[in-house]
Amino acid sequence: MAEHFDVVVIGGGPGGYVAAIRAAQLGMRVACVEARAALGGTCLNIGCIPSKALLQSSEKFAEARHGLAEHGVTLGEIGLDLAAMMARKDKVVTALTRGVEFLFRKNKVEWLKGRARIAAPGRVALDGGPEVEAGAIVIATGSESIPLPGLAVDETRILSSTGALALARVPERLAVIGGGYIGLELGSVWARLGAKVTVIEYLDRILPNMDRELGPALQRVLARSGIAFKLATKVVSGSLGNDGVTLELEPAAGGARDSLAADIVLVAIGRRPYTQGLGLDELGVARDAAGRIAVDADFATNIAGIYAIGDAIAGPMLAHKASEDGVAVIERLAGQKTAVDYDRVPSVVYTAPELAAVGKTEEELKAAGTPYRVGKFPFSANPRARANGDTEGFVKVLAEAASDRVLGVHIIGPDAGTLIAEATLALEFGASAEDIARTCHAHPTLPEALKEAALAVAGRAIHI
Repeated sequence: MAEHFDVVVIGGGPGGYVAAIRAAQLGMRVACVEARAALGGTCLNIGCIPSKALLQSSEKFAEARHGLAEHGVTLGEIGLDLAAMMARKDKVVTALTRGVEFLFRKNKVEWLKGRARIAAPGRVALDGGPEVEAGAIVIATGSESIPLPGLAVDETRILSSTGALALARVPERLAVIGGGYIGLELGSVWARLGAKVTVIEYLDRILPNMDRELGPALQRVLARSGIAFKLATKVVSGSLGNDGVTLELEPAAGGARDSLAADIVLVAIGRRPYTQGLGLDELGVARDAAGRIAVDADFATNIAGIYAIGDAIAGPMLAHKASEDGVAVIERLAGQKTAVDYDRVPSVVYTAPELAAVGKTEEELKAAGTPYRVGKFPFSANPRARANGDTEGFVKVLAEAASDRVLGVHIIGPDAGTLIAEATLALEFGASAEDIARTCHAHPTLPEALKEAALAVAGRAIHI
């Protein structure tokens, strides 16, 4: 007789493992199927965590080379031990994956190692082995890099983000195809370490999904640091040679072709749901035009007993969104009415300076015909940013004209990824710009910039 679980979660990433733990907390017998040798999914193993470890290390290297003299700190010749940097990154990943394993043991979540296929509603098969029964099946298989036709990734000279996290040496010339957050973050890592980086973006600006002011502001800073940009440019083809890779380029709108030589090419044009091998077509599970699994408010598919969350469904492809989905689907299975509002999911780009956003952009408000007011405040006028010597960027608050309710907050500047948490809470509680402006913020701190931007909505910022 097949072993029975109340819930079987397919995928051990930030959506799947969180869902499994929450199910166990609620008294369910739960198993999580994961094929990798370590839990944590793409984010923990080859995504969010290793990239942030390298961003932190490379930023310290760049600061040691260029940023400490004005603080009165003088150093001798600065060297790079890339192997040690990579070893530190791997150590961080290992510690966290083992932490997830510990949480599974603590909560009595059974880890079923292998690849899963849904044999039928209520039945999950593992790599052709024994099947298990499930009262509910939650698909949390995440996403994968989108390939670029005609440019096959070999993880040697043409890389996905996975290969870009494991280079054995700093390339002299790195071409990054894609001006989204993955390309910009990894491009920043290798630019700081000495690579000549060129970012190629099909659209006319980087970070096209963020508020229109943020992308150009970041581009100006990155250009000053030596990163080159080719916007509104299409990669037509690529050829491998003894000297590296030659990319053929042309204007996105058509025109004369050009070429770009690089030692390494990073393909970072986006991600798509990873649902291969699950048997969805055989089961008749509905998907949309983008290949995402269609679900209702309960995260239920059109097949009874099968649910989906995270990158496998619509919504921002972010680890924390997947985790919120994971909690919500389990609590709904338990009879609660938990919901996730994707308008209140923050996004962060971990470049230097960082970018962070939550809620609506100006473009979205204009398109919807929503009357709004804008408040902006530069970090150059923030005392803590001045003291830190980190004054690039600004905070932008968008508030509904009639009610003053905060509709969106957009930040480029120091520690933006941390500052956005207060803004996210403000949106969650339906706060007005006046609410933020009337909240006492400690001095001198970076969050004062958010307070001043909220004051600026009403035209009464104090320090500009």
